[in-house]
Amino acid sequence: MDQALVGMCVNERRFVKIPPKLAYGSEGVPGVIPPNAVLHFDVLLIDLWNLEDEVQVQTYFRPEKCPRTVQVSDFVRYHYNGTFLDGTLFDSSHNRMRTYDTYVGIGWLIPGMDQGLLGMCVGEKRIITIPPFLAYGEDGDGKEIPGQASLVFDVVLLDLHNPKDGIAIENQLVPESCERRSQTGDFLRYHYNGTLLDGTLFDSSYSRNRTYDTYVGKGYVIAGMDEGLLGVCTGEKRRIIIPPHLGYGEEGRGKIPGSAVLVFDIHVVDFHNPSDSVSITVHYKPSNCTVLSKKGDYLKYHYNASLLDGTLLDSTHSLGKTYNIVLGSGQVVLGMDMGLQDMCVGERRTVVIPPHLGYGEDGVEGEVPGSAVLVFDIELLELVSGLPEGYMFVWNGEVSPNLFEEIDQNHDGEVILEEFSEYIQTQVDTGKGKLAPGFDFEKIVKNMFTNQDRDGNGKVTAEEFKLKDQEAKEEHDEL
Repeated sequence: MDQALVGMCVNERRFVKIPPKLAYGSEGVPGVIPPNAVLHFDVLLIDLWNLEDEVQVQTYFRPEKCPRTVQVSDFVRYHYNGTFLDGTLFDSSHNRMRTYDTYVGIGWLIPGMDQGLLGMCVGEKRIITIPPFLAYGEDGDGKEIPGQASLVFDVVLLDLHNPKDGIAIENQLVPESCERRSQTGDFLRYHYNGTLLDGTLFDSSYSRNRTYDTYVGKGYVIAGMDEGLLGVCTGEKRRIIIPPHLGYGEEGRGKIPGSAVLVFDIHVVDFHNPSDSVSITVHYKPSNCTVLSKKGDYLKYHYNASLLDGTLLDSTHSLGKTYNIVLGSGQVVLGMDMGLQDMCVGERRTVVIPPHLGYGEDGVEGEVPGSAVLVFDIELLELVSGLPEGYMFVWNGEVSPNLFEEIDQNHDGEVILEEFSEYIQTQVDTGKGKLAPGFDFEKIVKNMFTNQDRDGNGKVTAEEFKLKDQEAKEEHDEL
């Protein structure tokens, strides 16, 4: 038998015939083998090892990019099939649908596996063959693995990190112009794809067609993302690799397994700080720029409105008509009211409006995203000076001492709305008076009349009628 087994391979089957002189000779084995017996053996070799054997590693797939390999004290997540040398399966993480997660090189594994995993890349596949004295030895594991068994592990490495790791940042695109970088307390809107180290996608803002919006550096997101989003520019693309102790830890969450390294490919759409005000950049100012816009002025202007990433939201040019407002009257968002101040006709400027001075957290459904920074490129085309604050109508000359009598055309001692409206229209048409520009004539005159009609009976008497400077600190917009 000593001769017959030499040269056999595992899983080889031999029929061995042994003459008596190479077996038990003329004595035999009492009660079992008679003297001078020829012995016949049907042999199947199941396992084979030598005391000089070491762990054998055969890599059959290795990724082109391998920025890091397994070192002593690293924590790894891997799948495996465990078989004996003859191919019999004794264990499989795939069957359990859960990776095997452990530290490497510090005695948490059998010695042969501790050695066999060293130097692996994420995504690498290798066969690790371990002799029994580097596995479970003479006793086996007391369950599936018998004593003196060589073990074969078919391993694919899915994840790798070290407890001392911080986040890793790989810049993919940094805009040439970067006037400002994000800081603690800023509010960011960004898109992302979130994957595991092996490329498995677990989440994507793109699939929801909505940015992820959050404060940074204040604990609103996992610690690794809080750190990785600092120092970015609007429009920047970067990859943030986050070890589990700065991600979702040993427990994981949802589609994220425990102890998983996370990879976020992010694209920063915009950011602002709640303390930000409107930013104004003047591109052109006429040489004659003495009349500047102020509250109450009636303005006509063209604009292009976009997001910080350049996405066009709206344009008066495409509509073929100007946008017309009374400055400071609440007809536009507060940031635009601020951005149109102190402009002269012909001036062109860019106004950047943070969301708290724009459309806020809600935005405008289907038009402006929530928490979006807005960019308006503006050209002021016309300016009609408004009236002093609190006035709806002013006289261009001296006020008649018999004003009430002039308005009261039928001299019945009472002025009705029709008389009042006709009189104001005449003063405007003849240039003797001026209404606040930009408002509907009927509405403004009715408002003026209502303010004079103090008892609300639809008629104004001489006792009710007062000019603005005759008011006793009453809050009325008067003549």
